[in-house]
Amino acid sequence: MFKENEINTLRKRFRNFYPVVIDVETAGFNAKTDALLEIAIVTLKMDELGWIKKESLLHFHIIPFTGSSIKKEALEFNKIDPFNPLRSAVSEKEAFKNIITLINKGIKKQNCKKAIIVAHNATFDHNFTMAAIKRSGFKNHPFHPFVTFDTASLSGLVVGQTVLAKACKASGIIFDTNQAHSALYDTLQTANLFCNIVNKWKKLGGWPLKNINYRSKKNNN
Repeated sequence: MFKENEINTLRKRFRNFYPVVIDVETAGFNAKTDALLEIAIVTLKMDELGWIKKESLLHFHIIPFTGSSIKKEALEFNKIDPFNPLRSAVSEKEAFKNIITLINKGIKKQNCKKAIIVAHNATFDHNFTMAAIKRSGFKNHPFHPFVTFDTASLSGLVVGQTVLAKACKASGIIFDTNQAHSALYDTLQTANLFCNIVNKWKKLGGWPLKNINYRSKKNNN
């Protein structure tokens, strides 16, 4: 049986994975051709009682990569002007250098093996993250190549909602729709939602797993 202080770690809770909450804003749906415009990440920690909480935050406006496609309808949706000089945008390479450095420090601190992306409709964010890392030339990065934690699926199970705003509200988390579709705001709210779901499962007695001995019943026939 694990000691309490061993159970209450990210490493034990998530099978040696280090969860990192991510949201991206983009200029389209194609991760290979459409520009990444904004990214934010939130790292997580677990306290001595086993409750998961937000820890560190990084947020970057991104310069569209050379030759990238920028869809007008995407900009109308997220209200981003990629060429506004006041954005203080950086290259994908600079952004991910900082992101990878922070995550690697967290992995080492938590004694985990690899980071896992937590996102709402996670396939989208995972695809754009992997594409940007590849373009930036980082051969060794901390992210799992395909496994993700999708808060859309998790909240669909827990509160019956899959839209981020509705899932937050159903979970008792205040959500300001006027701030939505900003990578910074959506990442923070996704982190709040993920922590809420994980902690609720703990409150309900679903974690830590109980050791149950199943005895096979003899057939008396």
